[in-house]
Amino acid sequence: MQKELPPRVGPALYIHIPFCVRKCHYCDFVSYPGQAPGVMAAYGRDLAKEMALVDTRWQPGPAATVYLGGGTPTLLPGVELEAVLGAVARTFGWQSGAEISMEANPGTVDTAKLQALRAAGVNRLSLGAQAFDDALLKAMGRIHRRQDIYQAYHLARRAGFNNINLDLIFGLPGQTLASWRATLKEALALQPEHMAVYSLQVEEGTFWGDLAAAGELALPGEELELAMYQAARERLAAAGYQQYEISNFARPGYECHHNLTYWLNHPYLGLGAAAASSWQGRRWRNYDDLGQYRAALSAGLLPRAEIDTLTRHQQMAETMFMGLRLIAGVDLEAFRRRFGVDARVVYARELTRLYQVGLVEERGGHLRLTEKGLPLANVVFVEFV
Repeated sequence: MQKELPPRVGPALYIHIPFCVRKCHYCDFVSYPGQAPGVMAAYGRDLAKEMALVDTRWQPGPAATVYLGGGTPTLLPGVELEAVLGAVARTFGWQSGAEISMEANPGTVDTAKLQALRAAGVNRLSLGAQAFDDALLKAMGRIHRRQDIYQAYHLARRAGFNNINLDLIFGLPGQTLASWRATLKEALALQPEHMAVYSLQVEEGTFWGDLAAAGELALPGEELELAMYQAARERLAAAGYQQYEISNFARPGYECHHNLTYWLNHPYLGLGAAAASSWQGRRWRNYDDLGQYRAALSAGLLPRAEIDTLTRHQQMAETMFMGLRLIAGVDLEAFRRRFGVDARVVYARELTRLYQVGLVEERGGHLRLTEKGLPLANVVFVEFV
């Protein structure tokens, strides 16, 4: 079993790698397909500059968690990824037992790269499987196929990874309940430590978003999508996975500590183009554009495009609706210690409405979504916005 992390005294670091082979049809993350190797190498050097500026400004200390996301981080050559992780180690360091995660596209890893990542300190791998169905993967615009998932997974095990997450998406165009159950069956047969099961979100500005706006994207209806979600919950529970967040399931001791930082509304620092931070009562986002990002760093400036000071009301609201994503819910005593007020008093009117329609409940000192409220979480969240 994975060891418990020590009490978190250092930051959670997110590092954005904004490169990919090509954009998936549903992707609205900031990423730039088809970039030359020189561009990616220069970006790694820019990340090291930003780390130095952040350390000088805030001296956050050794990282408790590090998460490299994208884009496709594993598109970078192994030497570049090792350089980025080396810069983290030199600049901040990380705590003993720190969780060091990296997202990986199954079509972009091989034995050498996985061994290099493991040697550089990565101890949690998140494979973007999405589906075990070649027709669906092709329709999504993914560069990998079903067999690539198996190959990447087994290579990762041989490289020494004993904490692997599989990402899956349901509610896809053309997806049936039977095909979704088949995907769940194949994913569970691999026995990963963690699984993230997301409902498709069709976003504006994506290929599928444009098709949906034109009425040309045939999506499963709400009833079928709910059936898919419930099938995932039932299958994963039967296989010994504990649901600890709306979309996340883990074997005991393998919850994603980095993502818990977000759901508990704790501070974090984001590095790289488009990365977001929430630190010392402020939130900011870095420049999306690689040129602007580099220009700021070349001038010795933090590449922050937007900076907001969070009000106490905003911090309380975000603690509520992010915490309600957790199956355990919001720890009411922790809320009182943090803000000096009782959430039940602050949100008495909103909670009365939610209690009346059976979407939330209080249990064991936590405010949490009910079984009825779980698939209607967004209805609950808007009460706190």
